[in-house]
Amino acid sequence: MQNRFSIGEMAKLHNTTIKALRYYDEIDLLKPIHTDGNNGYRYYSTEQFEHLNTIHYLKELGFSLKEIKGHLDYRDIDSFLSLLEEQKRLTEDKIKELKGVKQRFQNRINDIKLARESKELGIPFIKMKEERRIVRLMEKISSEPELEVSLRRLESQSNKSSSIFIGGVGLTVSINNLVNNKFNEYNSIFILAEEDDIQGPLVATLSEGKYVCIYYNGNHNDSPEHYRSLLNFIRDNGFEVSGDSIERTIIDHYISRRKEDYLTEIQVPIKC
Repeated sequence: MQNRFSIGEMAKLHNTTIKALRYYDEIDLLKPIHTDGNNGYRYYSTEQFEHLNTIHYLKELGFSLKEIKGHLDYRDIDSFLSLLEEQKRLTEDKIKELKGVKQRFQNRINDIKLARESKELGIPFIKMKEERRIVRLMEKISSEPELEVSLRRLESQSNKSSSIFIGGVGLTVSINNLVNNKFNEYNSIFILAEEDDIQGPLVATLSEGKYVCIYYNGNHNDSPEHYRSLLNFIRDNGFEVSGDSIERTIIDHYISRRKEDYLTEIQVPIKC
């Protein structure tokens, strides 16, 4: 058997592409053992099989072609160990990031399922809430365009994206506006901070304690009547508003086409 394989045979044997082998040749990562001067055909030998296997192995570990070429050019065990340590660290960081993403998805799933199971929409109820960490931008918001601009500003300043935080974005109405029945102006926008180690100047907390809550079918534009319902409930039961309200649209037109599915939650902190 002649120890010579065409580029097509080499690609087929190693489950790669002719395009990839040509590129490896161009960047001097894997040169053919022979190139025909007349037709430019490339040929490889069995001695190069392990070389290509090593390239594939290091690619699967996440190394760039530049890093792979650097190792194969010098083949120093200390530098290779350093490469492996760095890739291990990057992999651990990615695992941590993906665990956070998984938890955020689970939180949104829990939110939607819990909200859909609520049988009494539009009826106030009392609930104990644990302290929650948020990334919060204090800013007056009085319209939908202002809300969208404020959210983009919050994303930029906190280096976060709301794209996977569906249901995790909320607004607050100041205690002063609440007691003065001014429900169409928000004083901040926030994203729930679901990472344990989050830091930064915009990190804040939503206080632990009792909240009078309500779920209703609708979005932010439908909130005023439900704020009035909550405040009536608070007054009638001898409670007192103790802080800014929290408002989150959990199901909106981006999740369902059906308006009857829209769902928003308002929470008002109270003291007895």
